[in-house]
Amino acid sequence: MSIPPVPSRSFPKSFLWGTATASYQIEGAITEDGRTPSIWDTFSATPGKVTNGDTGEMACDHYHRWSEDLDILADLGVGAYRFSIAWPRIHPEVSGPANQKGLDFYQRLIDGLRDRNITPLPTMYHWDLPQALEDQGGWANRETALRFADYAATVLEELDGIEKWTTFNEPWCSAWLGYGYGIHAPGRTDIGDAVRATHNLLLAHGLGVEAARSLRPDVEIGLTLNLGVHRPGTSHPDDRAAAWRADGNTNRLFLDPLFRGSYPEDMLEIYADTNGFDAMREGDLALISAPIDFLGINFYTPGTVFGAGREQQAREAGFNLGPARTSTDKDYLLAIGAETPGRPQTAMGWEIDATALRELLVRLKNEYTAVPLYITENGAAFHDYVDSSGRVLDPERVTYVHQHLSACLDAIADGVDLRGYFLWSLLDNFEWAYGYSRRFGIVWVDYDSGRRIPKESFHWYRGVVTTNELDTRS
Repeated sequence: MSIPPVPSRSFPKSFLWGTATASYQIEGAITEDGRTPSIWDTFSATPGKVTNGDTGEMACDHYHRWSEDLDILADLGVGAYRFSIAWPRIHPEVSGPANQKGLDFYQRLIDGLRDRNITPLPTMYHWDLPQALEDQGGWANRETALRFADYAATVLEELDGIEKWTTFNEPWCSAWLGYGYGIHAPGRTDIGDAVRATHNLLLAHGLGVEAARSLRPDVEIGLTLNLGVHRPGTSHPDDRAAAWRADGNTNRLFLDPLFRGSYPEDMLEIYADTNGFDAMREGDLALISAPIDFLGINFYTPGTVFGAGREQQAREAGFNLGPARTSTDKDYLLAIGAETPGRPQTAMGWEIDATALRELLVRLKNEYTAVPLYITENGAAFHDYVDSSGRVLDPERVTYVHQHLSACLDAIADGVDLRGYFLWSLLDNFEWAYGYSRRFGIVWVDYDSGRRIPKESFHWYRGVVTTNELDTRS
């Protein structure tokens, strides 16, 4: 008896498949070949800031094992690899010449990708600001944006073989987790500094685009935002208003200046007394809103929001409540995050609901932009382990990615110009404030020996990449 074929859905023929990593999370070698400390070296060396006192000193040792890792990418069969360049390797000091050894490392990486027919997609900044710049005020200081322009010009001029550049990864995290809530480096807790950092990061992006248009008009330039879907816990006006404020902070605060040339009026009003928007100068928004060639979207989980003061109603409805977003002296958003009862979660405690990804992509098309979109990060952490046969079975990750790829297909069917998908992450790695306690990779890393073991999700994803199709029964 013949077995009927498994039904499947196809992606567009030119769809770009890839995986993603970040410099501080995988490279290690933090003192080699001229590299100077970043804010994450300082932050992770500060007691109590990172789980188990972990640091990126060794990470995955990718700095020495890059060729092996590129062979793994080639075996996976992806057409592209998203990685980031460590600013402290390129400009170790605030001013002065570029570090040739740092440039040489990334040129070897780029050439190695090209040799394997993999398109390199570098990000200029993925959170590892030189500590020397933080000592002068960091992203709360406008001067840092100007120094970024110098750094951007260096990598644009010196690194060959790049067709697409991304300026920034998740500026919201840099500004708000780093300067507002103290969860990430540099660990500040000043909402005014978070607002200033938001503007200066966006300004730096605009200066990076300007540098690309001037120095390398042959390349495409974009940036990556971590965008969310914030759903009110009920139809109550306070919950709906709180969800809109949360959307303003994480989405509209970045999308509006990029695509409309202005900050949202409600965000200007909410943060007025922080004086953070005093960082703006004439001409800044024109730079920030200069046209880009593509937008990267990092998406992991939706959020459910209740208005502050509605804790009892939320608990009565079965929700578990997270902390309100507050500064040291004022709750600006008057919003409380909630866990939806019965919804599965990842090891990060993040809810899984792929329908939110389709909702987000369609909203971007309808409300903001027609530029091509890429999913530049999507994936999940689970409690993976090597079994007695030496395998790493991670069916939860396969299910998660399958659901989100299905949402991508739904969005494409809705008319969204989605051009590619980059799974986070290629390797288990240093997961920021969680250290090595969370594993996102489709390749297991033994941090003591450096051994790499492709997980079951690696083999599954390779099948999707190879066929350009998604099994509808999985």
